[in-house]
Amino acid sequence: MTSLTFTQSKFFLAGKEHESKEILEVKNPYNEEVIGETFLATERDLEEAVEASFQGFQETRKLPAYRRSEILLKIRSKLEKEAESFAKLMSLESGKPIKDARREVQRGILTFETAAEEAKRIGGEFLDLNLSSSAENYYGIYRPFPIGPILAITPFNFPLNLVAHKLAPALAVGSSFVLKPASKTPLTSLKLASVILESGYPEKAVNVLPCASSSGEKLVQDERFKLLSFTGSPSVGWKLKNLSGKKKVILELGGNAAVILTPDAPLEWMVKRCVAGGFSYAGQSCISVQRIFVQKTIQEKFTSLFLSEIKKLKTGNPLDEAVDLGPMISEKEALRAESWIQEAVHQGAEILTGGKRKGNFLEPTVITHVTHEMKVSCQEIFAPVVIITPYEEFGDALKMANHSDFGLQAGVFTQNLNQILQAYESLEVGGVLINEVPTWRMDPMPYGGIKNSGLGREGVKYTIQEMTEGKLLVVHQI
Repeated sequence: MTSLTFTQSKFFLAGKEHESKEILEVKNPYNEEVIGETFLATERDLEEAVEASFQGFQETRKLPAYRRSEILLKIRSKLEKEAESFAKLMSLESGKPIKDARREVQRGILTFETAAEEAKRIGGEFLDLNLSSSAENYYGIYRPFPIGPILAITPFNFPLNLVAHKLAPALAVGSSFVLKPASKTPLTSLKLASVILESGYPEKAVNVLPCASSSGEKLVQDERFKLLSFTGSPSVGWKLKNLSGKKKVILELGGNAAVILTPDAPLEWMVKRCVAGGFSYAGQSCISVQRIFVQKTIQEKFTSLFLSEIKKLKTGNPLDEAVDLGPMISEKEALRAESWIQEAVHQGAEILTGGKRKGNFLEPTVITHVTHEMKVSCQEIFAPVVIITPYEEFGDALKMANHSDFGLQAGVFTQNLNQILQAYESLEVGGVLINEVPTWRMDPMPYGGIKNSGLGREGVKYTIQEMTEGKLLVVHQI
């Protein structure tokens, strides 16, 4: 294998490169070629990493705001210089189309830039406590402090930016961390770790170790961590929360995002955005468009245009600049999605386009005549599959959208102010997007869900609030 396609990365323990006897091969989902390898950390490695993180925190917690900001800006600058190499590595190990990988790198750059700015805004407040005669000449200061070492566990689908959303706020507040990256996509995380170390962040604070899921569960139970930040499946997330003890927990879990289309919004715009929202990165996003509710008077026209646009999508090698739709992360996941589609058809659903699978590739698929009980509707399919359901009254669409165990984001296309306010009031989600699909995310915004979609909010400013704890100082002037 050539150096252009093969990457060997050691993991980082206390800022130093380490290896073990157990090699973790990383395969390209497009052709199953081994494009790199790293090593799985042992139980001893993990124990040393936790202890290093605990010791590293004693140094990072003392870093002044300007220094934390400088470090984050150095990371941002390095990411910008190495943007193309990050994008190509990400595309190779995740199967993400190269143009989408480039966008993710830009989002990661913005996340670290935002963190550099927020590092200087972590202020406190002065409290005038002399509100009664017994408190005359008493004053207070209330300010946030970093809570301690952070444990971060990240998924395969955004191997740079979802890692950035955990590590950038940690650096902004002055916390150490242990990161367990996804086993399918660890190379991007390890490359980012080297950039963080080059920036001058204390070595013991930087620990990035691929490991088995069982080892991850042991890390979650370690009381030396003060916060667990997990992004992944609901079943794993809620299990880890139960194991986490007294530490703070941020969970960014699944969804089956709904979009409501009304007749007064531009049809071409709705079609364009729903295609992008439903099929970008083969639908492997927790806010990918999965359920479209379209008003009956525009159902036929929308569906016709929607199917026509889908046929224009190019499937193939993610490194091809023209490719819109790459493979799913594994054949196992493609088989699962295919089985859900077939099950829905057996239960009365109709495939309007797609539905066929070849290896890791699943055709962009649109299904109609779906009931809520079908898996393609009530569960997160995490694949390039969209269902279309007609409705009569706007209130009916809101009820159908809420008929879900998930509540991450929802989109509503309308020019009607009353409908906008009604949707904002009624939809049981963490974020409502108007004239946009729920797949849209600007990284500094508060992002997170309710119900089975998780706990807490990401977005650097909001994660910083979770990673800090207020402490009060009272002074009596005598």
